[in-house]
Amino acid sequence: MKIIYIIHQLLFLPHLLLFIRSKNKSCIIEDLYCKDVIPVSSFKIAFDLTRRLSQSKYFRTLFYFRTSGLFSNILRVFYPRDNRFTIDMHTKIDGGVILAHPYSSIINAKKIGKNLYINQLVTVGEKEGNKPIIGDNVKLYTNCTIIGDITIGDNCIIGAGAVVTKSIPKNSVAVGNPAKVIKTIDEVEESLKNDVQ
Repeated sequence: MKIIYIIHQLLFLPHLLLFIRSKNKSCIIEDLYCKDVIPVSSFKIAFDLTRRLSQSKYFRTLFYFRTSGLFSNILRVFYPRDNRFTIDMHTKIDGGVILAHPYSSIINAKKIGKNLYINQLVTVGEKEGNKPIIGDNVKLYTNCTIIGDITIGDNCIIGAGAVVTKSIPKNSVAVGNPAKVIKTIDEVEESLKNDVQ
């Protein structure tokens, strides 16, 4: 059985050419190791990249977003991306994206910072041509919606089912429809410390 997985992984070797030539190579590495330490070995990175591409259509979608162009489009025919996860080609996303089963999620923002966490059924979209800006270390939970000319600050958590149409300050937890800030990250951490004691 392991042999079949290795053969399947070898089929993804052409993607290494895209990776090597990509101007977004550092972002791809950050995406690949979003939860781990980045290894020093180029061979290890190449091995991990082809394995992840062979195992996850969601990651493949993100990879093709980072490596757009003719060769990327050709590879998509033979190694398809997940059509239920969409990233608008004009969106700027920094590295370290954590794809926690982003089934039926649409990401269409002006700019997104580092270490974005995406759950399923998330919609980030425009309103009257205006798109959101999302900071670093933001977590978007199941079925939340963020639309319009708004800013989500760094280190925010947008709860499941939240509908965000106004800017959210950094270090906030926002829930509800319409979304309201219910806590700051400092308050959540303090509460967790008290629970442990």
